[in-house]
Amino acid sequence: MAPTARRVSLKKFLLTARKALLAPPAQRPNPLIFVVGNESADLDSLCSSILLAYFRTYRPSPGPPILHIPLSNLPQADLALRPELAAVLKPAGLHTKDLITLDGLPKDENVTPDNTQWFLVDHNALTGPLAARGFGGPQNIIGCIDHHDDEGVVPDTVKPRIIEKSGSCMSLVVEYCKPVWEELSRLEREEGNTDTLAEWESQLARLALAPILVDTTNLTSKDKTTSWDEEAVEFVEGRLRQSHKTSAATATADTTTEEKGYDRIAYFNHITSLKEDIAGLSYRDILRKDYKRWTDGGLALGISTVVRGFGYLLTEIGDQKQFTEALRAWAKEQELDIAAVMTVSNPDGKFTRELLVWAFNEGAVKVAKRFVDKNGGILHLQTWGGGKLDSDDGQGEWVRCWTQGRVDKSRKQVAPMLRDVMKEAARL
Repeated sequence: MAPTARRVSLKKFLLTARKALLAPPAQRPNPLIFVVGNESADLDSLCSSILLAYFRTYRPSPGPPILHIPLSNLPQADLALRPELAAVLKPAGLHTKDLITLDGLPKDENVTPDNTQWFLVDHNALTGPLAARGFGGPQNIIGCIDHHDDEGVVPDTVKPRIIEKSGSCMSLVVEYCKPVWEELSRLEREEGNTDTLAEWESQLARLALAPILVDTTNLTSKDKTTSWDEEAVEFVEGRLRQSHKTSAATATADTTTEEKGYDRIAYFNHITSLKEDIAGLSYRDILRKDYKRWTDGGLALGISTVVRGFGYLLTEIGDQKQFTEALRAWAKEQELDIAAVMTVSNPDGKFTRELLVWAFNEGAVKVAKRFVDKNGGILHLQTWGGGKLDSDDGQGEWVRCWTQGRVDKSRKQVAPMLRDVMKEAARL
């Protein structure tokens, strides 16, 4: 039996995945296969998990599709903190309520590490609430596509095991999915499904383009943009142009084709403006919007990435006292020994990074100071704001805030620096 193009719209795919997950235990797929991004749950992780799960599910084959469930690695309530996500989902025919979040993962005894398999995207080691439940052990990982440092958790025997440097993980996902994407489109053209082909191609393309453009500053960032990103955008924009041609060719005098004109700069600016608008958020919401947590050497580290600088945070959201109180409360809620905040902003058009590190006990203070000794020069750290956020109370806490001259070093690089020192301290 020859392969056929039996894919559906993104919306129907997510509905199918949700129904399978919520079915009585005896009627669920066994094992359940999840595609999951990292716990910061940014555009890259969320969109990559959906696109990858879609094409893994609908790979042309003689047999029935093997359902891969895209799991958004955050609570449902946190989706409201991501207006940029809603804007990306809309042209894909989706709403945030269509996504399957951690709240939608059954907590019964029939969903266990032993009867689940995990395809990791935009990370190569599961952390956070899923890891706390025992999911994603090396023996249960069936694939990995990532652009972070390799933590050595994913076995070398896992296929695919793609861990490469790129501005956006979505670029690697697009490269991996490219043969399936092209084959599905070819089969649908042969079967005469041109109406749905044009619509679905456009939806998939918009979903794929958004994180790549955001993560590479519209392919202009010399520090982030790689050939993976450039080639992915070229391929996806080609799919988008083809979908517009197909849509126009099938339109008749009695039908009107919605104009879905694509302007890369306008699309990038729209998404970016939504992502950077944090004026209506509380400090707690800002700290948890793009957050990751790790445990190494017996210490817990949490890093929040914020899209505005400390100057903005201390004047437009609240004041210094309110900020430090909120950060302390967040660290307590997350049970952190070290809390860090990394800011990314463009004051007067200049790309700027800032870093704050707060150590809450003597062991953490030693780690923080060692981190500065080892990496302060590498990161070109300079005291921020005349030291107004710095503190050394002599009671086991230590706070420092800097401007970071090496703007090419994001959380992907700074987190491993801190974690290495945490592991180092545990061996002493």
